[in-house]
Amino acid sequence: MSSVGKITRRTLLVGAAAVAGGVAFGYYQYKNPYSNPLLDGLGKDEVTFNPYVKIGTNDRISIIAPRAEMGQGVYTTLAALVAEELDVTLDRVEIEHGPASPAYFNEAAFREGAPFPQFDDGFLAESLRDAMGVVAKFAGLQLTGGSTSMADGFEKMRLAGATAREMLKTAAAARLAVPRESLTTAEGFVSDRQSGKRIAYGALALDAAKLDPPSEVTLRDRSQWKILGKPQPRRDMLRKVTGAPIFGIDVSLPDMLYGTVRMNPRPGGRMKSFDAKAALAMAGVHKVIEIDSPYGHGIGIIADNTWRAFKAAESVEIEWERGPGPESSADVDASLAVALNGADFFTLRTIGDPDVVFADAPRERVLEATYQVPFLSHTAMEPMNATARIHDGAVDVWAPNQSPSLVKIVASRVTGAPEDRIAVHTTFLGGGFGRRIEPDFSDYALRLAKEADGRPVKVTWTREEDIGHGPYRPAAMGRYKAVLDSDGLPKALVGSIAAPSVVASTLGRYFPDLPSGGPDSTLLDGAYNQPYGVANYRVDGRKVDMAVPVGFWRSVGFSYNTFMHESFVDEIAHAGGADPLELRRKLMRDYPVALSVLEKVASMSSWGTAPEPGKARGLAFALSFGTWVAQVIEIAETSGGIRIERVWCAADPGIVLDPLNFKAQMMSGIVFGLSAAVGQQITFADGVVEQSNFHDYDALRMNQCPVIEVELLENAPRLGGAGEPGTPPSMPALGNAIFALTGKRLRRLPFSEEVMFA
Repeated sequence: MSSVGKITRRTLLVGAAAVAGGVAFGYYQYKNPYSNPLLDGLGKDEVTFNPYVKIGTNDRISIIAPRAEMGQGVYTTLAALVAEELDVTLDRVEIEHGPASPAYFNEAAFREGAPFPQFDDGFLAESLRDAMGVVAKFAGLQLTGGSTSMADGFEKMRLAGATAREMLKTAAAARLAVPRESLTTAEGFVSDRQSGKRIAYGALALDAAKLDPPSEVTLRDRSQWKILGKPQPRRDMLRKVTGAPIFGIDVSLPDMLYGTVRMNPRPGGRMKSFDAKAALAMAGVHKVIEIDSPYGHGIGIIADNTWRAFKAAESVEIEWERGPGPESSADVDASLAVALNGADFFTLRTIGDPDVVFADAPRERVLEATYQVPFLSHTAMEPMNATARIHDGAVDVWAPNQSPSLVKIVASRVTGAPEDRIAVHTTFLGGGFGRRIEPDFSDYALRLAKEADGRPVKVTWTREEDIGHGPYRPAAMGRYKAVLDSDGLPKALVGSIAAPSVVASTLGRYFPDLPSGGPDSTLLDGAYNQPYGVANYRVDGRKVDMAVPVGFWRSVGFSYNTFMHESFVDEIAHAGGADPLELRRKLMRDYPVALSVLEKVASMSSWGTAPEPGKARGLAFALSFGTWVAQVIEIAETSGGIRIERVWCAADPGIVLDPLNFKAQMMSGIVFGLSAAVGQQITFADGVVEQSNFHDYDALRMNQCPVIEVELLENAPRLGGAGEPGTPPSMPALGNAIFALTGKRLRRLPFSEEVMFA
């Protein structure tokens, strides 16, 4: 058994080592910024001021948005952070993803990984977050995930714009022989109030870039914002709706070959042998190679087009090993149950002494329930793909990826090339949801490129290959119990969660030579870190060692823990004879941000009024990725089954940088969560995944989507994320609505196993 003490000490040791390293071995190295990666790729008469801004003498202004654009709108809003301080409108600038570089490391992702609730701003929590920020600097990982793009870029990208602006003003002051303080900036010009003269940024760029950056700049007060806080046209939208070649699947290079892979469908299984005679006899097929990778074992095909590669892969006769994975979903259930009933667990937050309360409680006051969720696939609409070329010792990878840093590490591992000879070209992503942080599709493309005599190879997976291999959102089983007092309020609450560890699984793939162990806070996210005031409270996690690859699925642990936690809160309300909203009001009375979103969603949904006959509503809440969210879902009994009619959502991310885009992300997250709640699951039979394509792993269809209304508040103390927080409450809100309508408590996802949906 691990404890919070052990976790804290271990984690602090890591942080302390990093801090000590900064102090003892080079505080300078910690404070010193990474070199500007834009210096190596400047165009003629173009200069750069920092890793985020380039200006040409022709007035062409380029802003680097270094996080992956996978439909969440980050491409536009990140650029807006720079443009706001640089005093240019978004239609005046070009936006680029930029090269892979540690200069774009994601500090917020590491800080948010500290195992403390987000409402905990105590000394220990803040110290650990700061230490994790130091670790992030030294790790230098460029990645997109955890809904951290805005939190990470909010200050650093505005500083980049403000710094460039002040350097341009200094250059203009010298040119006009006036005090710098007399100058203003607007619309890409520096202007002198006295003379009325103005100079375009492009005309000042060469002189300005030679200056030392100012040691301090003042960021504009929110009341002065012209771009941020207002809806902006998405700069990626025109190209997407007109079918421009912007995704990884669109990459086309001279002399390009095409490929695909077929890997052992049994998790962890190797390949005994294969016979490729039939494939090699096909027209256009160049090679069939064996692949032995940390991500799987199987074959790769090189051909002169993708379709021929697909057909050749089907024709190869392969004898697979069975592998260590589960033979059936019953095996999965059994492994989860063993862990849930075992004694090996860790905790991250314990309040009071719940065991004493349970020991003294009369049986009629104890409420207990067990919940279960399945493995889930990401099923991003753009198939997994990557293009690689290895030529004259240089390696190029074109990939729709969420972490160019990991792609670079994999490229060096597969090819042996030094990192300064590797270029990662990040394209737009046709959906990510955490799937494209995995470097497996790049790994396979590199292995095929090694066999292509210097020609580029574009590797495309079939949908069946994607769904059949994961990595998946973990399956999980949870048991909750509570002791209710005479007023129906919980005196004690204990939750136990059993699931495979996402962190252990991913680290094993990303860094196979590094040992991984210890607790995994993602396993308990959404349970231990919610703002409920229960005097005696504990949630414990049980890591399940299962040979099924699991990874970061949209909202990660919050996705399943919120379902269990919020369903149980609803059960407490019912058992205690309380209204679900009123119970939450009482339990979260010390958290005004939570109360505000509850009151807002109650007002939006007219919670206190009775639904029309044949209809019912369910409520759920979650604080995830820094954003406080409450949702009410209304459903109706129809002749075709239960129809999800309306969703009301109140969200508080602290500061809303683009309200229209934020609402769109909340809607997207809700539909994503409801798709999983209604019908999605990955199951096993005879050692392989039973689902293969959208016919048996479908999402919510257009005609099934409810009307969704979103309102935003700005009371939270931290800047929260947008991409993921809409997902967690949607699943329990639907389950609670089904209970209100039918009286049937559904404790296992997907709900379509027990009820029919219209």
